[in-house]
Formats: sequence, structure tokens, C-alpha cells
Amino acid sequence: MTGTGGAGTEAVDGTEAEAVDGTEAEAEAEAAAVAAPAVDEAPDNGADEAQGSPGEVTDADMGEPGPELHMAVVASVAVDLPAAHPVVVVRELEPPGRQLSFPVAPADGAALAHALRRVPTARPLTHDLFVDVLTSFDIDLVAVRLVGRQGGTYFAEVDLQGPRQRTVLSCRPSDALGLALRASVPVPILVDVRLFEGGGDLLPGT
Repeated sequence: MTGTGGAGTEAVDGTEAEAVDGTEAEAEAEAAAVAAPAVDEAPDNGADEAQGSPGEVTDADMGEPGPELHMAVVASVAVDLPAAHPVVVVRELEPPGRQLSFPVAPADGAALAHALRRVPTARPLTHDLFVDVLTSFDIDLVAVRLVGRQGGTYFAEVDLQGPRQRTVLSCRPSDALGLALRASVPVPILVDVRLFEGGGDLLPGT
């Protein structure tokens, strides 16, 4: 009887212990489940909606649209006497075909005139050399752009695509046009349309 009672006592004690422990664990889990959504999940969801996923482009990240650019060509390079400096005339390809003119240094005007008329030279000029350097390093001249004007001084940039990255460099209009005219393949010449519309200042990037 004693052995049986001992066995019965162990069985009853074990069952009661499991029942009590299980009930407490379930109660704690239910309390945590009820409390968690109100405290933890709601703030996280709000933060995700406000910030967006890592690496995701949102409306706040989008920049303002750039200026309107029109294709153009170098129409002429000439000296209008009695002026001392050559004048470069850039003409809009699209109607109404407006023109933009600006003076350049005599040496720059001569280089542009050689390039425009395809006049051969005994040795490579500066722009010929620069184009050869770009070619040797597998760098493409994507486009040249006239992008600004301040006090009669014009601003330009060259758009370059290399094996590893794309780069835009600021430069003088005469250099940009010289490279475009000397390139072995046609290079777009782009002009901010606002430069055709008036003679006021227009800072690059505005």
C-alpha cells in the first residue's frame, strides 16, 4: 500500500505541477500578445510609412526637373570688323531656329574655324589631342551643353562616359564646341532655351 501510495503521490504531484505551470505560461503569453500590438507594432508601422524602405526612392528624393535643352549647331565663326575678337554663332535646329552669338579669344576662334571647316593641320591642335586622349582611355563624349550666362560670359559643360563612371565637367563654350566639332562621331550640342530668349544673366543649375 505504501509503495502504491507513493507512486500515486508522485503521479498526482507531477500532474498538478504541470497544470499549474502550463496555466501560468499561457496566461503570460496571452497578456504579451494583447499588449504587443498596442505598444510595439503600431509605432513601427508608422515609422516605415514615413521613412520608406532602405534604398527606396520616394517623392522627397526626386529632384526638380532640369532646364529645357534644344539641339543646336555651330553656324559660323567669323570676325566682324572692326571687332577684334571672332564671334561664334550657334543656331537652334528646331523652329524657329534662333541664334546665339558670343565672342571668343582669337586663338580659340581660329581653332573653332579649323574644326568647323575641317581644315587639316600639320600637327594635332589642342582639341585634336584631347579627343585622342579620351579615345585612348575609352571615354565617350556624350554631349556638350551651353548652360549659363553672366555679364556676357557664357558657361558650358562636357558630359563624359568612361568605363567606370559618367562625369560632367564645367568648361568654356569654345572648348566644349571645339571638342564636339573634332570628335570622330557626331556629338549633340545642347543649349538651354532660355539663352535664346533674352540677354539677362542665367546662372548654371538654376
